[in-house]
Amino acid sequence: MANLSTLDWAVVIGFLCLFIFIGIRFRGKAGNSLTDFFLGGRNMPWYLAGVSMVATTFAADTPLWVTEKIAQHGISGNWLWWNMLIGGMLTTFFFARLWRRANIITELELLELRYSGPVARVLRGVKSVYLGLFMNVVIIGWVNAALISIIEVFFEVPYQTAFWVVVAAMCLVAVYSSIAGLLGIAITDFVQFFIAMGGCLILAIVVLNAPEVGGVEGLKSKLEPWRLDFFPKIGGVSDIAMGTFSLSAGTFLSYLFLQWWASWYPGAEPGGGGYISQRMMSAKDEKNAVYSSLFFQIAHYCLRPWPWIIVGLCALVLYPDLSIEDSRKGFIMAMRDFLPAGVKGLLLVGFLSAYMSTISTQLNWGASYLTNDLYKRFLKPTSDFPSEEKAQKHYVKSGRWFTLLIMVVGLGVTTQITTIDSAAQFLIASGAGLGMVLILRWYWWRINAWSELVATLAPFIGMALSNWVLPSYLPDSFFENNGSFIFTTTFTTIAWVAVTLLTKPTSDAVLTAFYERVKPGGLWGKYKEGHQAEDLRYLFVCWIAGLVMVYAVLFFIGYVIFQNWMPALYWGLTFGFSLFILRWAMKKAGFS
Repeated sequence: MANLSTLDWAVVIGFLCLFIFIGIRFRGKAGNSLTDFFLGGRNMPWYLAGVSMVATTFAADTPLWVTEKIAQHGISGNWLWWNMLIGGMLTTFFFARLWRRANIITELELLELRYSGPVARVLRGVKSVYLGLFMNVVIIGWVNAALISIIEVFFEVPYQTAFWVVVAAMCLVAVYSSIAGLLGIAITDFVQFFIAMGGCLILAIVVLNAPEVGGVEGLKSKLEPWRLDFFPKIGGVSDIAMGTFSLSAGTFLSYLFLQWWASWYPGAEPGGGGYISQRMMSAKDEKNAVYSSLFFQIAHYCLRPWPWIIVGLCALVLYPDLSIEDSRKGFIMAMRDFLPAGVKGLLLVGFLSAYMSTISTQLNWGASYLTNDLYKRFLKPTSDFPSEEKAQKHYVKSGRWFTLLIMVVGLGVTTQITTIDSAAQFLIASGAGLGMVLILRWYWWRINAWSELVATLAPFIGMALSNWVLPSYLPDSFFENNGSFIFTTTFTTIAWVAVTLLTKPTSDAVLTAFYERVKPGGLWGKYKEGHQAEDLRYLFVCWIAGLVMVYAVLFFIGYVIFQNWMPALYWGLTFGFSLFILRWAMKKAGFS
């Protein structure tokens, strides 16, 4: 622990006390009902909900992962996650208003609002455990694993010591998140985000101006030109070795036309979902839900990455002997070696903040499923209580116990995770093909509970076939072109489409009630008669213009940083034009 001065420790302890204070401060507002505990009373302004989304996706592992991709492929390696903006912006304009309009507590409550019959109940119960516990603890495990690696390198301590530090940190998070509910978590996220981003920005400035780097010009002169390529190479074989990120034609097409809608992934669920839908449902109205999601897309993809990218590039100059496998440590080593006293403690708080904001959300979100969609729905219904008030108090208390349960299971899973990438790849593969059902359930009346149940389970069969059967019959080139993901998506899609057409549709009464409540556009036939549906044409224009705008801002900032003025001018003009189109389309669509 010798890497921190007394001032650093004072900064760390001071901010941890602040986080606990916020939790205690908002305890009273979280304890009245499930809506208060899990949705903050459904009264959040867009900026609070939006910053909370960004803070949650800023986990302790993300700067390290970006540093590793920079070591492998330079700036172009970030397209592994920049491509997810396509699905994120779709959520902003096609789904944010629908989630808020549904007026539900959890994403899974939608299932019995949208579907009918015993299968809808089974689906809700299965997914409450599948998402609330199983998938949730995998995410918690990989976030814990990232913080453990940070502590190991920063403090130069063994794994066991780092693990117990993480146990203590997680206990702290569990305490304040179970006390404060979503409103307290969101306000803590707000503070934590600015601490984390401020610390990363300071680190980027310090290491960029270190004598060993020599500023922007020195950095450019010391790195191979391909490190500064903003775009991947398309064509040939996907390149997993060092060099500009290369995509085969098949992989590129799968990113462009397939992966963003086909796969479930935390923070980028097709059609919204998880903690993203939770934040949109917590917004004070539909307009705030849309703007919270739009802010998230801008901050997540445009503003947040550049300090990480700068530190990742500088780490290549400062620590040239690091292997690719250890390259992620360059971020932590730069933080340890170059920051002055006080600032070092601030950035450590930043990493703890990133960790805590993610874990607190995962605990609260998972507990909402286990409480509202399992315990309340199947084990202890409201009818078991003498009054609604007593029922709500009981459910809030149960939500706090489920928070602690998820924490304990998450710590157990942490010990089994060997690499962060393997956990992420598992999550992407396990949802391959599910995404289209999550989208179409809002826009096509024929989707039923069987559709979603099969689409949830089929990817596991597809994964098994692609991992253990297909390699015996197909060449390596198939898998180099993202063939495994494409196969699983195709297998899942065929399965759920076939089951949809072979099973009975949702009952007329449920479909009518759902449409009258949510009023989506799309293929709703007789159910939308007498109602004015959303004009999907303007939503489509919003989506495309929003995509162009965010990518334009992303590249404009990058070219300004590296003093490439002509490309910066082009992207700046593109931003201005796309913003004009976006504002016009949003007005036509009724967003402003």
